[in-house]
Amino acid sequence: MPRSARQKSESGIYHLMVRGINRQDIFHDEEDYSQYLEAINRAKSIGKFEIYGYCLMSNHVHLLLHEKEETMSSVMKRIGVSYAWWYNKKYDRAGHVFQDRYKSETVETDEYLLSVLRYIHKNPVKAEMVLKPEEYKWSSCETYYNQSEYPGDLTNTAFILGIFAENKESARDRFKVYMKQENSDNKFLEIEIRLKKKSDESIYKEIQTILKGQSLAELQAMEKPRRNDVLRQMKSIEGATQRQIARITGIHQSIIFKA
Repeated sequence: MPRSARQKSESGIYHLMVRGINRQDIFHDEEDYSQYLEAINRAKSIGKFEIYGYCLMSNHVHLLLHEKEETMSSVMKRIGVSYAWWYNKKYDRAGHVFQDRYKSETVETDEYLLSVLRYIHKNPVKAEMVLKPEEYKWSSCETYYNQSEYPGDLTNTAFILGIFAENKESARDRFKVYMKQENSDNKFLEIEIRLKKKSDESIYKEIQTILKGQSLAELQAMEKPRRNDVLRQMKSIEGATQRQIARITGIHQSIIFKA
């Protein structure tokens, strides 16, 4: 079935979401998160696009992007190729890192622009990772609150804050008030948020269901193709981390990661 054409934004502003292939994690430590932000910054120096907001979750990324000299598709390809090359080299793997087709939606009004940004910033709250959006390290929310960011100048906050007020401090105060409010019934890009991780006991019960009566020792002794198929099923358990699966099964985390 042919893919539907992407809708072209008259404003040039898009809400984009890209996630790991097979919904797997694409960030495993702080270095990974930092490298993705640096990939955006490098692409930005070439394509001259603007980032109005972002949030990096363990298995997906949200971007609020204003395309300029390069098209959105070129920008996303540049960022994806750069990070995937680094990621595969670091983890000694080959193949795709991201799901082939990222999601996008156009942003045509100030009202929707602000709503989308609030939605992006509240992703970690929805996933029960933090209580307040500004507490999450890998989003642009803290940049809007305190103007501190790594890499520097990644996010253009002036454009959004200018919607609230001309004075920067007044604009920032109003922005904070806005962030505390709930979004209306606007429907944003659909994405399954990984909930707060489950206990080992809970994960173990789900692993037993997947094993269908086989023991962990039998899992460890399986031929590689069959074992990897079972491990992929385990990695799809909602709320499970690869570290937990390794701890429970006795299989090294690197083997689980490459399955």
